[in-house]
Amino acid sequence: MSKFPERLNKLREEKGLTKNQLAKEVGFGHTAISRWERGLQIPNIDTLIVFAKYFKVSADYLLGLEDY
Repeated sequence: MSKFPERLNKLREEKGLTKNQLAKEVGFGHTAISRWERGLQIPNIDTLIVFAKYFKVSADYLLGLEDY
């Protein structure tokens, strides 16, 4: 199973952001953020890159292929 939902949630909470705040910061809807965090949808590669740049982590970290 993908680690993306867990890692996205963790990174968002570490920054002290709500789903709505993160959505505004990265330009996605809060519903999309919620779906990604609950594992109902998997982001496409472009979205993954946006999150990696925003949180200053690797795409591999977001996908669970490596740890910090």
